[in-house]
Amino acid sequence: MRVLLLGADGFIGRRVTDRLLMDQELQVTVLGRRDSADIRFDLTTGSPGALARFLDAVAPQVVINCAGATYGSSRTLIRSNTLAVATVCEAIRRSREPARLVHVGSAAEYGPVPGGVPVSEQAEPRPVGPYGVSKLAGTELVLASGLDAAVLRVFDVVGPGAPTASLFGRLAEGLRRALERDENQVRMPDLSGYRDFVDVRDVARAIQAAAVSAATGVINVGSGHAVRARDAAQLLVRASGFEGAIVEENRQVLLPAQVGGQGGDHLAGHGHQSGQYLPGHRPEGRPAPGEPVPWRQADVRTARDRLGWRTQVPLEESLGDVWLETACRV
Repeated sequence: MRVLLLGADGFIGRRVTDRLLMDQELQVTVLGRRDSADIRFDLTTGSPGALARFLDAVAPQVVINCAGATYGSSRTLIRSNTLAVATVCEAIRRSREPARLVHVGSAAEYGPVPGGVPVSEQAEPRPVGPYGVSKLAGTELVLASGLDAAVLRVFDVVGPGAPTASLFGRLAEGLRRALERDENQVRMPDLSGYRDFVDVRDVARAIQAAAVSAATGVINVGSGHAVRARDAAQLLVRASGFEGAIVEENRQVLLPAQVGGQGGDHLAGHGHQSGQYLPGHRPEGRPAPGEPVPWRQADVRTARDRLGWRTQVPLEESLGDVWLETACRV
């Protein structure tokens, strides 16, 4: 099967690339802006006609779109998450043999949802910030395109390679710095929210499964469990061996690092797009992707039933790998 991959250099895209290249049944071509791409093309500025000519040359049976932006100005988000998707859809329609499209969406498209309840694909999306709005617009373009297409609405992605602007990327860097400088505090945003954390390697497996399936429409990709961010953070703290305190800046609450992490029943039992920032996390100089959302948990029955997919990487292992990668970075 010939596969054209977009966004191979991103957090999720890198893992998808690794996963696809291990499959001897797949012939993978990478399209992107960097020199490492097989085809150089900028989805935010290139025309559908030009992209269609590349599609005709490669003749992919599946196009996987992991491209997009998780932060930046509203203009940047719209160009990367909406305009680029419109270009992809139109190019596939114009190509001689329209390919199947697997598009990576985001749980931020749902916006605030009732606490304590898993959100299903039938929920009415109500995004509250420019990131969620731009991602939802991209999803709607895919669904209205008339193509053979699936949108994987990915929840809060964790694991090795997490960007430093993400919650656990920031925490891992803070822990490393504190240990190196013998500091006894690490400052973080409010960690009271509940999130559905899913390992990036499990997300890559879901994308591969969608690529070779006949499933269409929106499919949630998450662990199916909500974990308080504070409890998840303690798993990373314990992996680092840090014995100081975590200060939640927006709450002004001092939490001993060795306390907590006992309230999540599913912490060791399962495996954002990272970039699903938590309340109060606003990377320096960059607008946050959305407004605070206290609760997020995926209903994952569709992924189980239509893709045969379940998570495999426990959250504790995922965060341990985040720390291992950070600690070993030169």
